Amino acid sequence: MSASHVASNPRPDLSFWQIWNMSFGFLGIQFGFALQGGFMSRIFQTLGAEKDALPLLWIAAPLTGLLVQPIIGWFSDRTWHPILGRRRPYFLLGAILSSAALVLMPHSSALWMAAGLLWVLDASINISMEPFRALVADKLPERQRSYGFVLQTLIIGVGTWVASNLPWFVNRLGVSNEAAPGVVPPSVQVAFAIGACVFLGSILVTIFTTREYPPEDLEAFRREQQAPGSMVADVLAGIRAMPAQMLAIGVVQFFSWLAFFSMWSMATPGLTEHVFHAPAPDPHAFDMAVPAQAAAFAAANSAFQHAADLVGAYMGYYGLSSMAVALLLSLYASRFVLNRRLVHFVSLVLGGLGFLSMAAVPSPVWLIGSFALVGVAWASILSMPYALLSSSVDPRRMGIAMGLFNMFIVIPQIVAATLLGPVLRSFFDNQPIYALVISGSSLIVGALCLVRVREPDASFTATAAAH
Repeated sequence: MSASHVASNPRPDLSFWQIWNMSFGFLGIQFGFALQGGFMSRIFQTLGAEKDALPLLWIAAPLTGLLVQPIIGWFSDRTWHPILGRRRPYFLLGAILSSAALVLMPHSSALWMAAGLLWVLDASINISMEPFRALVADKLPERQRSYGFVLQTLIIGVGTWVASNLPWFVNRLGVSNEAAPGVVPPSVQVAFAIGACVFLGSILVTIFTTREYPPEDLEAFRREQQAPGSMVADVLAGIRAMPAQMLAIGVVQFFSWLAFFSMWSMATPGLTEHVFHAPAPDPHAFDMAVPAQAAAFAAANSAFQHAADLVGAYMGYYGLSSMAVALLLSLYASRFVLNRRLVHFVSLVLGGLGFLSMAAVPSPVWLIGSFALVGVAWASILSMPYALLSSSVDPRRMGIAMGLFNMFIVIPQIVAATLLGPVLRSFFDNQPIYALVISGSSLIVGALCLVRVREPDASFTATAAAH
């Protein structure tokens, strides 16, 4: 193990601010994900997409993750840069590409352009995100990992809430949320530009404030890098040697991420139509040469854009809720042993109930409570599975292990992207609100699958508060 990047001596405990700085880049990553998750379907619908085609338009995102995450994990395990270290080169590359895609996305003039930029955006976010998960396991001793992943989730919650409210907030500052047919409103364009700046800036904070542990034996590590090896063979070997714990948690992840992909792709059409009664108008159903019909389209489009702003703002409450839950968990995990499996079970059940309630809310304001429950599940999904997994992974292969584990995130999204539209058409009269009912049911099934996951016998009592 001398060639490993993990020293044979135990990792020292890190202070709160050290863990905060190493996780701060996730603020920008989550800005990118929240803007993508909250407003891509709005962009697609503005550009003329039919609501039942939305999941398939989203398929670029999970397909990209399926390819990129194991590749980036494999390369980051074999990387050592004398200045940027192991993981940080990928943070920087992903941030630059993601920021460019965020700026360009809302200026798309056609569906194919928006779908292509979604592909670029998701690939770029994944280049930054996957090494962040590995960095926590690289830097923290075993007893601090729950604390580290929960603190990371706290930052993610802040990013989700702020980014989800950006178009609404920008509109309140006087930037219009209306535009001509087929044009994304200026409020969304400005929000995505702000997101690009936050993405790059927060990644730079982590890069400049965090140092990585070098390989214990640098020369041996370099010989290992130069040794013949096949990325494909290593990935396949990793799949064949997948620990039982990873597979068991992966099943839970499958149902968890199927639920959230369904929300991201269908919440806007589902809630604007079912709760706000303001569906996206079809420009082809109006004769723009007739003033009365042009005015009718403008009124319907204005109602949809306003409702879409509010859907994004209400979705922000799942970020706010996840932030509060992560704060409570971080305070608890900094002092006591956390039963991660029990926390995850309760959280997934509460999130499932939140999704199911969306089909029956009496008025839009009740969505705050629904999304708050969803946020409880989100906080747990972003922390507990990784904390449950990290102790069962070879630290020398943490990057590729996290990349393979993230396949359990992208595979359910591909399944949902492929089947959700046909399922809604065939069984639910093409009513998109039932995508959220599917989300709720899926989270509850995921909670039940936790029966196969074991709670590792390790003390996660963090001593960061004492530093």
